[in-house]
Amino acid sequence: MAIWNLGSINVDTVFSLPHMPSPGETLSSTARNVFLGGKGTNMSVAAARAAAIVHHIGAVGDDGEWTVDRLMEYGVDTRFIARVDEDTAQAMIMVDPKGENIVILHPGANVAIPQAILQEAMAEAQTGDWLLIQNETNLQRTAATLGKQMGLQVAYAAAPFDADRVKAVLPYLNLLFLNAVEAAQLEQATGKRPQDLGVRDVIITLGGDGADWFGPEGHRHFDAVPVTPVDTTGAGDTFTGYVLAGLDRGHPMAQAINLATRAAALMVTRHGTADVIPDLKELEDFRP
Repeated sequence: MAIWNLGSINVDTVFSLPHMPSPGETLSSTARNVFLGGKGTNMSVAAARAAAIVHHIGAVGDDGEWTVDRLMEYGVDTRFIARVDEDTAQAMIMVDPKGENIVILHPGANVAIPQAILQEAMAEAQTGDWLLIQNETNLQRTAATLGKQMGLQVAYAAAPFDADRVKAVLPYLNLLFLNAVEAAQLEQATGKRPQDLGVRDVIITLGGDGADWFGPEGHRHFDAVPVTPVDTTGAGDTFTGYVLAGLDRGHPMAQAINLATRAAALMVTRHGTADVIPDLKELEDFRP
């Protein structure tokens, strides 16, 4: 089995700040680092580090060749990443001493993925494979429709949140990931609770409070692993990638969520995004 990820690829510039700036405030950073990032990239790397076979579908500009090389180094299939006449997407991330962050995103090539590259990738997918989509790219509904027609299992991470885009793909989904704020926004937009959305499995991440799973057998809560966070960037993406990798490898949902919770906990103790996502060996050695 395999995971096919129609996902964003970003260059993440991370500024460490003494505090989050107020309107009109000029603030000097205490550090600046450049990482490989993007929600899609983070999820691909996390799933690959959790021992899944991962094919990334996306796009970069002429300035992004190094991001493709890095993805390949992390074990991700990069054959379906197009080169387009747009800048590679960029994210400016501000992180305070408590690990909280603010992200400013320039979408660039992420919203210029050619439909032809998606169709080329899907021609190699097999019934039962996972298709993963997020809100940082174009072609989401096209991909979800095609994936459903082909007998793929379709997973959707609904961030950055847009109620109309989420509602457009709901009929095609097997698995939906939301955080607590997104879940509240979706309930307001649809009038439906997570268990009433018509999606087989809905997972709501709660940060330091863990996660809730609404599945065929009802609701189950999973506690977070207690750690002291230094940077929460990419933790949710790490969780998503690990859950999908576990399911793709045949693990029960509860086992996949428990492992993903540990991966996300270890992730928030590190500064950075895709480049610092833990692998399975690191999780074995992790003693919170």
